[in-house]
Amino acid sequence: MPLLDVLSTLLSRASRALGLESLDAFPPGHQYARTRWDKAWFDIPSDLKPDAIESAMCEAIANTPSAFAQIEHPTPRMQRTLLGVIHARLRRGSGAQAAPTDLVAMLLDAYDSPYTPEALPGLRAAIASTRDYDPSMRVAHLAAFLADMPAAFDVIENGVSAARR
Repeated sequence: MPLLDVLSTLLSRASRALGLESLDAFPPGHQYARTRWDKAWFDIPSDLKPDAIESAMCEAIANTPSAFAQIEHPTPRMQRTLLGVIHARLRRGSGAQAAPTDLVAMLLDAYDSPYTPEALPGLRAAIASTRDYDPSMRVAHLAAFLADMPAAFDVIENGVSAARR
C-alpha cells in the first residue's frame, strides 16, 4: 500500500474521531439506522452521540421547519418536532383551513416509505386513508386530522420547550 494511501486513511480516521466530518446518518446498529439526512442542511459532527445527534436535528427542524424535507425516514422525535410546529401554526390560524400546507405535505412525503416509524398512534392510518386522493386533498385531510388532536400536541410542546432549556 503506497504511503499516500496510508496517510489518507489515517487522516480520514483522525478527522472522524475528532468530529471534523459531518454525519449523514445514525451509526450502524442504531434503532433508527435507516434515517438519513442531507449534510448540507445539517452540520452534525461525527463525534456526537446518537441522542445529541437527534437533539441537534430536532432543534434544526424547530428553527427551520423546511429542513424536515431533507430527512429520509425521520425518527418519531423529529416528526413530533415538525408536528409541534404545524400545531402551533394551526392554533395561530383558524384550524385546518389555515394549515401550513407545505409542512403537512412534507409529513405526507415522509410517510411514503414504510420504513418511516409512526410518531403518533393513528397517524400512518390517517395518511394511508388518503392514498387515492388528490395531493391537495390529502394535505387538507391530514391537516384536519392533526387539528383534532390538541392533547397530543400539548405534550409535544412541553417536551420541546423542556428540551430547549
